[in-house]
Amino acid sequence: MARIAMVAGEASSDQLAAHLITALKQHLPDAEFYGIGGPKMQREGFESFWPAEMLAVRGYAEVLRHYRAITRMRRQLLRRLLQDKPDAFIGVDGSDFNLWLERRLKRHGIPTIHFVSPSIWAWRRNRMAKIVQSVSHILALFPFEPELYRDTPVKCSYVGHPLADVIPLDIDQRAVRERLGIAAGRPVIALLPGSRQSELHYMAETFIETAKLLLERQPQLQFLVPLVSRETRLQFETALWKLKADELPFTLMFGHAADAIAASDAALVASGTATLETALVGRPMVIAYKMSPWSWRLMRGMRYLPWVGLPNILAGRYVVPEFLQEDATPENLAQALGNLLVDRQVGAAVSRVFDGIHRLLRQDTAQKAAAAVLPYLQRA
Repeated sequence: MARIAMVAGEASSDQLAAHLITALKQHLPDAEFYGIGGPKMQREGFESFWPAEMLAVRGYAEVLRHYRAITRMRRQLLRRLLQDKPDAFIGVDGSDFNLWLERRLKRHGIPTIHFVSPSIWAWRRNRMAKIVQSVSHILALFPFEPELYRDTPVKCSYVGHPLADVIPLDIDQRAVRERLGIAAGRPVIALLPGSRQSELHYMAETFIETAKLLLERQPQLQFLVPLVSRETRLQFETALWKLKADELPFTLMFGHAADAIAASDAALVASGTATLETALVGRPMVIAYKMSPWSWRLMRGMRYLPWVGLPNILAGRYVVPEFLQEDATPENLAQALGNLLVDRQVGAAVSRVFDGIHRLLRQDTAQKAAAAVLPYLQRA
């Protein structure tokens, strides 16, 4: 019986890992999966030794505040895996946590597979040496990534992005609106302020203030806000109350981000996987992101690309407006979103670019990833 250890600490990683577990179980129905993972993985039979939320912190300042707890958990997991060795280890994203673990497991002869290439094409390119020491095989989500590993001993397989497989190429906006009880002609904006509590700490009030400005200009607007957990919903509700906006037309949703985006005319999105999801649904968007000032100073100095949003990175040009840190003001965001609502030709042109990205990433990812992993398990 195959035994696969995995670590996935983010909501997006949880989804990636759950798809892979499902695909692997088609070939290895008795396989055991364990380590650290979220609710979607656990629904597939994954045993999580710690809550995945413990790893869902971002930015240097935030990580430092949780450093002792995170490192203690990582050392305990390493000891557990070395005492009872799995046939393979799969680290899903989370490279700062997983590369440390993978390097030590690889030294002890355990195949280490990293699902999602660290973004060395965007920043921290000096991590290539660490990746080579740590990883047996990279499963890359984007087509330009295998070339980065061509001159290294690390195998790299382009597997596409699972969201491109799950999200249909054509979505009937009217049908989604009917299901959500939204009038066909009413303008709708989706607000996606992030999946982590630390993101909402910096983004929630900015997003709400942006909505208030837009409502001054277009009182008929409705805002859909998908939130991934009770904790993030409470944060957003607290921000609404603080800004005296709890009576305004905000519809808070548990999950259902794809529905919120599909029902919208435009979206305001915190940078991350949600920007890709919005592009795959085909809606024009504005990207905004904030973090602690110290984290921002460090990260800004390590950027290699002029863009941070995945739609712009994949298109190789500015398709989507990006407002970062001090530029992410309610005034700037409201102006950019208002422009998208007024200029439908721009929105249509952006949607055509997004359609090309969708087709490029639609690769039956889970099956391709499983095919890359299976030889390590069969060898074991």
